[in-house]
Amino acid sequence: MAGRGDPPEGEPDGLPGGDDDEYRSVVFDESFIREARLKEFSARERMTDHADAVRRVPPAQPPPPAKGRSRQGFFRRGSRQLLLLVLVVVLAFGTAVYLGLRNPYRPATGRSVDQVRMSVIPLAPEGPVPGGTPADLFEHSPAAHFRVGAAGITMPAVRETGGFSESQVMAALTTVKDYLVASSLDPDVIEGRSERPVRVLLDPGQLDQFDAGFAAPSDDGRHAPTGWLVRFDPAKVARAGDEVRVHGTLRYQETSPGTLEVVSDHVFVYALRPAGSDARPVRDASLFTVRRELRFRFDLDALPRHTARLLTSEVQAGPQACSAEPPRTLRPLLAGQLATVREPAPTDPYATGPAGTALCGTLSRAAEPSPAT
Repeated sequence: MAGRGDPPEGEPDGLPGGDDDEYRSVVFDESFIREARLKEFSARERMTDHADAVRRVPPAQPPPPAKGRSRQGFFRRGSRQLLLLVLVVVLAFGTAVYLGLRNPYRPATGRSVDQVRMSVIPLAPEGPVPGGTPADLFEHSPAAHFRVGAAGITMPAVRETGGFSESQVMAALTTVKDYLVASSLDPDVIEGRSERPVRVLLDPGQLDQFDAGFAAPSDDGRHAPTGWLVRFDPAKVARAGDEVRVHGTLRYQETSPGTLEVVSDHVFVYALRPAGSDARPVRDASLFTVRRELRFRFDLDALPRHTARLLTSEVQAGPQACSAEPPRTLRPLLAGQLATVREPAPTDPYATGPAGTALCGTLSRAAEPSPAT
């Protein structure tokens, strides 16, 4: 039987040189032949002066890739990069849209807002305005049991409505209270030094109407500055102390899905005196009463911005002189003064343009103080 290294038909015989055991360690497999770098010269080459019978062959170079395959690989890599870029852009755009929808402080849109309807009615006294010290006047007036300042603006019981949670209702009521404090109690506002504390609390869509009313006051029911806030002329009137008596109510109601209305009805009582009178103690003070009934509207977008949309403003203030001209400020009558009789302005029903709504009422004697002195 043939050995492990013998060919199947047995060992060949007649090898030159006799015994061939010395060549058994030499194995010429395919890898050896493929990697060989020697080549025998031809007969013609051997006839020349070459000493060697063989010559060295340079290693074989791999064939260059086909042009079509290289271009195909290029386009395949470019397609993957383009797909990755599109995916990144889509993810970035989706994230921006999501954050924009989730942001509670979205900027105000360009929606139109109805203008505020307002009426400011001066109440003229029937006789001389009572005077005295602020403490005596407050004690002998209907405001004797009113609270002082912002403490008089009390919150109602807060409950959730169909579309507004308890916290959202409280946010709306807080905004209204801040508006009342800024427009009725802030010294810079009522003494004519600034309107900004009131302006920043208004719906952005109402700022044009607000600014137009102060630039060009009118009695057309839209542009009365005192429909927005309480203001006195500092050249004629000064405050007799910092105390302001306040009493009133706040109520709210969801009038439609996503719409909450808040109505404030408050009376503010100020102690005033003539401007430039610095005598102490003040003995020539008088009381001035302002009743303000304001209606506000809120939606879910306005609550985080802490702004209010004022719908209507109804103001009654006295003792005050009735004026034919639309006033920029309230015009209180001070201690001892009488109201002048003003004939109503003629009305032309054929005239075009906004109709005047200037009205004047009479201050009840029951609303006036009756000081001891």
